[in-house]
Amino acid sequence: MIVPSIGIGSLGTSIGGLGTSIPSTGTAAAGATNSSGKSFGDALTNAIGSLENSQTTAAQSAQQLATGQATDPTTAITAVENASLSMDFASQIRNQLDTVASTLFQTQV
Repeated sequence: MIVPSIGIGSLGTSIGGLGTSIPSTGTAAAGATNSSGKSFGDALTNAIGSLENSQTTAAQSAQQLATGQATDPTTAITAVENASLSMDFASQIRNQLDTVASTLFQTQV
């Protein structure tokens, strides 16, 4: 039996594509947009929405498995594992952003 690969969904692609869009002049505005015209805030909103959807799907799958409604337990396990990986990834991104913000605030001009 081959286990299907688990992608990180739009969380990784929306945030990963932002690195090239912020101006290198050091004067990036809060509403900086990437090449597709979406702002950083839009990307974060979409990523959080995707994370919430994966959590909801995992909860529904686990409930169906617990009540005997699920016919394939691997689907439920995959949904729960996908939600777990997405949450871990989001947590790592938050930690990195926190570290960056702390570094910027401590930088003396």
